[in-house]
Amino acid sequence: MAWNEPGSGDKDPWGKRGGNNDGPPDLDEVVKNLQRKFAGMFGGKSGGGNNTQPPEGGSKSGSIGAGLIAAIILLVWLLSGIYIVEPAERGVVLRFGQYSHTSMPGPHWHFPYPIDKVEVVDVAKIRSVEIGYRSSGGRPESNVLSESLMLTNDENIVDLKIAGQYRINDAAQYLFNVRTPDTILRQMMESAVREVVGQSTMDFVLTEGRSEVATRTEQRLQAMLDAHATGLTVTSVSMQDVQPPEQVQSAFADVVKAREDEVRQKNEAEAYANDIIPRARGQAFRVIQEAEAYKSQVVAKANGEASRFVQVMTEYEKAPLITQERLYIDAMESVYSRSQKVMVDVESGGNNVLYLPLDKMGSSSNKVPRVDLNNLNYPTTTNTTSTTSSSAQDGSRSRGGR
Repeated sequence: MAWNEPGSGDKDPWGKRGGNNDGPPDLDEVVKNLQRKFAGMFGGKSGGGNNTQPPEGGSKSGSIGAGLIAAIILLVWLLSGIYIVEPAERGVVLRFGQYSHTSMPGPHWHFPYPIDKVEVVDVAKIRSVEIGYRSSGGRPESNVLSESLMLTNDENIVDLKIAGQYRINDAAQYLFNVRTPDTILRQMMESAVREVVGQSTMDFVLTEGRSEVATRTEQRLQAMLDAHATGLTVTSVSMQDVQPPEQVQSAFADVVKAREDEVRQKNEAEAYANDIIPRARGQAFRVIQEAEAYKSQVVAKANGEASRFVQVMTEYEKAPLITQERLYIDAMESVYSRSQKVMVDVESGGNNVLYLPLDKMGSSSNKVPRVDLNNLNYPTTTNTTSTTSSSAQDGSRSRGGR
């Protein structure tokens, strides 16, 4: 049976038991009932204006409830001290504002606030610093003349732009040893590059000394960072641009062009020298080899002639007449082999005078023609008869003597 059906009696939950349940429940009475229940839970006196004492069990249950709530609050407070450090990070733990320790990557726990506090620092991030210019995103670079203009050792001015990259190697030093480590690093880098440029000449900085200037700047900057215990490590320093000031760039361009022409001409001269010197050495070597060959040939020929002479001398001592005749024949053969000859065979007792054009026969060809005197008919003269006969007779005697 429902509570609002007829005959339900005092079953109205909003009204008083045993009273009249015709009206709506009293809101003030509901609030007072809730206040009494909470007061009894925490061991206090019940409200409502009466002085009735709570039962003994109410005080005990109130103490248990307060302890339970305190335990929950304490547990939540302790769980708030759990934190996780990523692989690229380091956690710096502060206890009452003072450095305690550095936690490595992984899950950790610390005493919650206000006892401990954790500062997480990214030590793997590569940061950059620019000296002499500023660049950002897609916007063009902007020059910073107060940083880029530097004085060299030979009292010249150069416009230099240099960039560096660094990272954090000690999170505690980075947070506590210096107030603004990134700003301090920029100032130290500018000081280091000015020191290196101030110890170098303008030509050295503008030409072959760019890489050396960057290397020396990196070394000097790292030494300064370590001396101040900033907790930073320089990873690289690179020269972006270096040139003379804008007011003297045209004159310097002429100087650079003249220097390039000098280098080009030197290279051409060295190339010509590298081409002509080996060739001359080769020709000299060839002449020397030819001289050595000629020397060997002459010496060998002389030795051969000497040996032949000794052999002929030995044979001559054995048979002088035969050897003499043989030498004469060889000599005549050698002489006649190099001269033009005309052999005239005249029959004995002939009286005809023959005219032979010896000069034309000798000049026309080196070969000696064979002449048949029987078929030649030349006019005879009385003036040359005796001369021709005597010549023929002398020739017959010379052949008979041999």
